[in-house]
Amino acid sequence: MPIPVTMPALSPTMEEGTLAKWLVKEGQAISAGDVIAEIETDKATMEVEAVDEGTVGRIMVAEGTEGVKVNTVIAVLLEEGEDKGALAGFDAGAAPAPKADAKPAPQEQPKAAPAPAPKPAAQPVAAAPAPKPAAVGGGDRIIASPLARRMAAQSGLDLAALSGSGPKGRIVKADIEAALSGGAPVQQAATVTALPQRAPAAPIQPGAAYTEVPNNNMRKVIARRLTESKQQVPHFYLTIDCEIDKLLAMRKELNERGAKNDAYKLSVNDFVIRAAALALKKVPSANAAWTDAATLRYETVDISIAVAVTNGLITPVVHNADQKGLAQISNEMKDLAGRAHEGKLMPEEYQGGTFSISNLGMFGIKEFAAVINPPQGAILAVGMGEQRPVVKDGALSIATVMSCTLSCDHRVVDGAIGAELLQAFKGFIEDPVTMLL
Repeated sequence: MPIPVTMPALSPTMEEGTLAKWLVKEGQAISAGDVIAEIETDKATMEVEAVDEGTVGRIMVAEGTEGVKVNTVIAVLLEEGEDKGALAGFDAGAAPAPKADAKPAPQEQPKAAPAPAPKPAAQPVAAAPAPKPAAVGGGDRIIASPLARRMAAQSGLDLAALSGSGPKGRIVKADIEAALSGGAPVQQAATVTALPQRAPAAPIQPGAAYTEVPNNNMRKVIARRLTESKQQVPHFYLTIDCEIDKLLAMRKELNERGAKNDAYKLSVNDFVIRAAALALKKVPSANAAWTDAATLRYETVDISIAVAVTNGLITPVVHNADQKGLAQISNEMKDLAGRAHEGKLMPEEYQGGTFSISNLGMFGIKEFAAVINPPQGAILAVGMGEQRPVVKDGALSIATVMSCTLSCDHRVVDGAIGAELLQAFKGFIEDPVTMLL
């Protein structure tokens, strides 16, 4: 009998994802272990392997579909000797596919329902009668993915004038992009509908040209989590200046030694990670998180490092950073950052950190304050090292100074604790040989 292929749970907390791309086609024979699709989660795009062998009988969810719930049937495999007649049980309007639309459906239905509002709004703008809705997928309802509907609404496209290339004529992202590049009809009336009291003859034009960039899952999660952080977490900030001339000299010497056998190449950020980890070990009350029931003091020091990737941000974790040397931290970070850019990190490699570091010094940023990454209790923002005038023994001199700002959750990290942590961090940074002991 046909074998259903369901949306996999790619992490313990995953509830839904975007079916980014199909790597197989209907009628194609596959074996267990073959990569059949790419699934986009809130943090990465991951490949999905087949667990059974057979022939792809039907693709139930079109690529580009967002909000596909875990365990939704996304495709059906035919076993050896079966033909498409065996798929009859999966023909009921491709029942599993609309489940991907279940979340946005309540908002979409008023558009498809025969409500009187849209038609009168269209008549004053269009010189000709409104186009008859295309018979997409059968019946009067226009079948389109949530992403396609949103892109059409944002661009003013008339879905009824489009033909879908997805399963059963479903309108998908590629159809919207093709329509935009080819100049498909625009529903200018949609703009007028929101302002019925104003002149309906002309649409409202934006003040400046712009391009709509649909938000991916990662960007949506970043927006939601950081908004919640600024609204719910009582932030306060502490800044300290660290002289790094000794650190730079030690880095140069160690890199010269490492270059002989290509064992490592240390960055300033590697020293920062090591110093922060040792400081947290020295001030364990800062390595904590807040819950309504209790303050959680972590027993391990796991440092999350903010890494900018395409259309988002991810925080790979150096686990047990206080127990690792500079060379190990450096090599581990290069591997994590490289795979972060490729979207190849496993969930356990970017989840579960106890403290975060965000370094913008390489971009010439002198000083900034970062937003706490919940549920962590603090994040360290690191600026660039620059030569500044300093006073030593009553005399003016020049030193390379790096400003670092600690953002603290005041519920769990009080001012004195935050200050103690920064003092410990400064001690390791300014006397880097102590990191090697």
